Amino acid sequence: MKYIFIMSIVMVSVSAFATQRVRGYTRKDGTYVAPHRRTDSDGSKSNNWSTKGNTNPDTGKDGTKSEQ
Repeated sequence: MKYIFIMSIVMVSVSAFATQRVRGYTRKDGTYVAPHRRTDSDGSKSNNWSTKGNTNPDTGKDGTKSEQ
């Protein structure tokens, strides 16, 4: 029973930080956007890597945007 409980917590934690790979693409204005990862959309602005208090795991940079 304890094992099932721990696995449930791990699965919820992993899904909360799930990421998507984004292929590189060219915008209409000719600007190239390099391939990158992004978090799954959940409607929250407070848990994005660019928000203050969070750190981007790929670059190590701290977020600079305030929560709105």
